[in-house]
Amino acid sequence: MTVVLGRLLFLAFLLVPLAEIYVLIQVGGLIGALPTVALVVFTAVLGATLIRSQGLSTLARMRAAADRGEVPAVEIMEGVCLLVAGAMLLTPGFVTDSLGFVLLVPPLRRSIILALLERGVIQGRSGRTAAPGERPGPGRVIDGEYRRED
Repeated sequence: MTVVLGRLLFLAFLLVPLAEIYVLIQVGGLIGALPTVALVVFTAVLGATLIRSQGLSTLARMRAAADRGEVPAVEIMEGVCLLVAGAMLLTPGFVTDSLGFVLLVPPLRRSIILALLERGVIQGRSGRTAAPGERPGPGRVIDGEYRRED
């Protein structure tokens, strides 16, 4: 598993910069070098602004869930997605900017998180209690009370 992951990371670190350079050269050939640089800077500034506002919104939802006594699992994963989106948007280039902006669309972000959960890429835990007669399995919470009698 780690060998496959290492190979995938190697390919990503090799192919992503090559794709970025290719796209930057193509766009620069169409609109010129200075407008291309200005566009890359603009997408970084726009992305940082959007990430800040969505990050604050996600933080507020996380606090609200915690105040209700719920585990803010989805909100935490959204925060991770926003962190990845920020890294992609601050990386110069249009390919990573496109992926970063995809993660900034809340419905797409949630569907990506749910797809990763379904595939088992992210291990989730159920916050529900076991039903009467049901055996608790991994990730299930057993709620109960006790009283010490001496």
